[in-house]
Amino acid sequence: MPLSDHEQRLLEQMERALYAEDPKFVSSLRGTDLRSHYRRRALASAVGFLLGVVLLMTGVVSTIWIVGILGFVLMLASALFAVTSWRKVSGSAEPVRSNVTPLKGRSKGRPKGPKRGMTERFEDRWRRRREEGR
Repeated sequence: MPLSDHEQRLLEQMERALYAEDPKFVSSLRGTDLRSHYRRRALASAVGFLLGVVLLMTGVVSTIWIVGILGFVLMLASALFAVTSWRKVSGSAEPVRSNVTPLKGRSKGRPKGPKRGMTERFEDRWRRRREEGR
């Protein structure tokens, strides 16, 4: 949910006040961009993958099978490294759900009916807001 104009102005005022109070702290916070860190990791894994392809082809052409195997392993490791870096950048890593059922008597307050989708919940909220406004 985006911030309202008033909330956006308050946030900007707080940022300016923090920068005026402690500019060194603010610059240290701006210097740690995790997205650029994970992008660098993804780039390094792409280079590793290409090197693995070169080793694999070299092993196939020269009939030295150990070089081909090492190239394949390097390609596989680089691809895994790239996927984990990309998931951290894009935020698409989903939490792991376990098959463990909660103990009896410990409900989380959710209704026992079928799960509703996100759009259905938004539509319900929209209907409630419109009805309250009348």
